[in-house]
Amino acid sequence: MHRKASDREVEIRPNMKGGKGEVRLLHSFSDKELESPARLCAEINIEPGNSIGVHTHENEEEIFYIIEGTAKANDNGEDVILTSGDSLLTGGGRCHGIENIGDKTLRLVAVVIRFS
Repeated sequence: MHRKASDREVEIRPNMKGGKGEVRLLHSFSDKELESPARLCAEINIEPGNSIGVHTHENEEEIFYIIEGTAKANDNGEDVILTSGDSLLTGGGRCHGIENIGDKTLRLVAVVIRFS
């Protein structure tokens, strides 16, 4: 199955997970299309100053891969700076959050995989 970028479902989430401003999700595939234990496969766009609030992942993992921009991420209580090419893995009861601290749109790929 393939999907053109122009055909992705766009979802706007205000104050995602208690974060600041809006977050834009461009879904590559819906959870109904995914046959694996994955429940999310999307590009996430976060404008400067906006964020996804700190939240916990129980019984699943989430991978963030930074495409473009500069972020401050909470990695289970530790603040880290992430830029293009960096990744963050959270799961098994650990928490994370991410904020765009740069001056352009933060673009990242997010994949959430449920534990079997």
